[in-house]
Amino acid sequence: MNDSGVDRELVARAQQGDKRAFGLLVEKYQRRLTRLLSRLIRDPAEVEDVAQEAFIKAYRALPTFRGDSAFYTWLYRIGMNTAKNHLVARARRVPTLSEIEPDSDEAFEREEQLRDIRTPESELQSKEIALTVNRAMDELPEELRTAIQMREIDGLSYEEIAQMMDCPIGTVRSRIFRAREAIAERLRPLLGTSSEKRW
Repeated sequence: MNDSGVDRELVARAQQGDKRAFGLLVEKYQRRLTRLLSRLIRDPAEVEDVAQEAFIKAYRALPTFRGDSAFYTWLYRIGMNTAKNHLVARARRVPTLSEIEPDSDEAFEREEQLRDIRTPESELQSKEIALTVNRAMDELPEELRTAIQMREIDGLSYEEIAQMMDCPIGTVRSRIFRAREAIAERLRPLLGTSSEKRW
């Protein structure tokens, strides 16, 4: 039985009230979920609390899980929503893409360079850029936002994203390209770049 088959079997058993089966799913994905959440939440103790809350929510919602996506994809969404709710409750903003282990793509290097110059003007511009990126992210259609978050925040490969979003790899590339273009459009006035250049 392959990995997804094992998950389906454990989920089916857990849905019938087998707590040990759900415990095995927790053991299997706890480290992965914690690593994901630690990119959004800095305090390790808070990460543990949010991970535990996400698993509790998943357990309670298990009767509604229909298996349309992989169990981890479903758990990932619950974890992300739990983390965002936690940050909002603590009156914190969700970190911008560039603050969380930026990809080697040159897309976000410009902002990294700006953040290295510590003048009041550059600090102010850096905050404005972060706010602009956050707003642009919030305005993206869900499938674009999810794809760029998985790529830039979670560091997933295009293949992994295609699998988790259940779509062809070409669609993933297109969504990420469109998301970056939409963010770039909002950043151009701040960075003073022309429409021919992305950043």
